[in-house]
Amino acid sequence: MINKSKVMYNGETFKLEGTGIKEKETRAKDLAGYFLNSEAYEKLDPETVMYRVEYQDNDLVEGTPGGLYFGITHLYPGVVGAEYFLTKGHFHAKRNTGEYYFGLEGHGLLMMTENSETILEEVRPGSVHYIPGNKAHRLINTGSKELSVSACWQTESGHDYALPEEMFPLRVFRDIVGKPVIETNS
Repeated sequence: MINKSKVMYNGETFKLEGTGIKEKETRAKDLAGYFLNSEAYEKLDPETVMYRVEYQDNDLVEGTPGGLYFGITHLYPGVVGAEYFLTKGHFHAKRNTGEYYFGLEGHGLLMMTENSETILEEVRPGSVHYIPGNKAHRLINTGSKELSVSACWQTESGHDYALPEEMFPLRVFRDIVGKPVIETNS
């Protein structure tokens, strides 16, 4: 007997479909202290959804050795002041574990930082990104539509949401012609 997959990826909607799909939303109120322009941040509706993460609940408990998780982050376009919408970003609680990202839709950046050294990679449909262990990482939507990126990570990785200024010494702003400009945190 051949079983059908419980989960399918829909390439038209850039979403997961099937059984055991869960979703988590991160709203503006969850990102206090993440944007440089606090005045512009305060003007946001605190219930504004900044990004969603959908993932397959495969019944594996975080911390279980040898397992994998699979999910998709959908980061909406926009700016706070001139700073592009971004994900919180994180280290892995088990620092030496890596992760893969795969660009599905939209345009943006993957920011990876270790010991104050930052690498930025362009994320676009079809791009593949290996995130080595020990690197804080986040997505930044520099495009005009939703940035959707799939991810696969180890169940034992966990998440460590350190203070943003400890993880990311750089910020990405939109200049007057709509292009990304990278600046150091100040």
